[in-house]
Amino acid sequence: MFARFAAMTLLLTGPAFAQSASPVAQGAPNFAEAEPAFPEQTRAPASDSGVTLSVETVASGLAHPWGIAVLPDGGYLVTERDGRLRHIDASGQLHPPITGLPDIFAVRQGGLLDVALALDFAESRVIYLTYSKPMGGQSSVTAAARAVLSRDNESLSDVRDIFVQNPPSNSPMHYGSRVIAAEEWVYVTTGEHSIPAERVFAQDLDKSYGKIIRVTPDGDPLVDNPFTGQAGALPEIWSTGHRNIQGAALRENGTLWAIEHGPRGGDELNLIQPGANYGWPVVSYGINYNGTEVGSGEYAHAANGYAEPRYYWDPVIAPGGMVFYDGSMFADWQGDLLIGSLNPGALVRLELQGDTVVGEERLLTDIGRVRDVEQDSDGSLLLLIDADNGSVVRVTPGG
Repeated sequence: MFARFAAMTLLLTGPAFAQSASPVAQGAPNFAEAEPAFPEQTRAPASDSGVTLSVETVASGLAHPWGIAVLPDGGYLVTERDGRLRHIDASGQLHPPITGLPDIFAVRQGGLLDVALALDFAESRVIYLTYSKPMGGQSSVTAAARAVLSRDNESLSDVRDIFVQNPPSNSPMHYGSRVIAAEEWVYVTTGEHSIPAERVFAQDLDKSYGKIIRVTPDGDPLVDNPFTGQAGALPEIWSTGHRNIQGAALRENGTLWAIEHGPRGGDELNLIQPGANYGWPVVSYGINYNGTEVGSGEYAHAANGYAEPRYYWDPVIAPGGMVFYDGSMFADWQGDLLIGSLNPGALVRLELQGDTVVGEERLLTDIGRVRDVEQDSDGSLLLLIDADNGSVVRVTPGG
């Protein structure tokens, strides 16, 4: 049985989708000189769903849960950053760690990260994992592996990497990384390991720092990837110039969207185009943590030859996972983008008209660090609360 988390019930007043002329209360920007490239690029009008949200704890006692996948039988797979993959059955019981994982470098931001099911999982039992892979000494990289989950959900077999970042880094920071299984390919997002000497690799086509990767389910680059055949370029690269992508989702129309951490300000929501360069660390709508300018000191992406984000935040929301909602439980949220916020912590809802953000709402602002957001099979929402004693919670309408 689910334990009701009554303290987390939130009442939102007002008519559905009422909008304010003012943006969500969020404080002064860090980069006050930056001007949006178009009016809707930041600080959209505050929106009000006018719904009551009820939150229940599905399972607790998880050590910094990072990614969640919904199983066909009503259960879940959840990763713990310290290197454990857990099965939660449909009754909410948390089972012992699944065996057979690869060696994992669980240091600082590294560990076992995302999990996703192959589209044919019900027959093949294939899953995908992203993790920080040890490369000797204190070096590591972002990696993605394919594995087969046993029918009893207790072990993995045929575990093999389908992507390994290059080159190794001694910085245990900014790994990304989400994995998305599509029809005939897999997307993997990476980070640029944070330190100034390495973050510049996000612009280098012979390195897979700060990139989105697209490979086949067996790890082969796609022949129609944008840099296939280009001298000196890695053929698995799909897009470049990213900082630390911890959220990605496919929209109903098949387009890929990603959300990445900025420094002080400059979290970006990007519509991903093959071959596009998103500007990091040359331009940014944020500043460095020490208050200095990023890269060139400029913020305008398109004017400097880079793809503009469709939306950015300053100050940040520190984004986790995200999902385009298409369920019936929150009927008025069809097509909206739901994003986990780690800091200040919340569920962030964005209303879109076409590719433009027209409203923003902050929900469950006292729930803690939301690392991932997933839609369950019944249309309810699953949030991962990132903490030493973390949890999976279910969000439904109601009081």
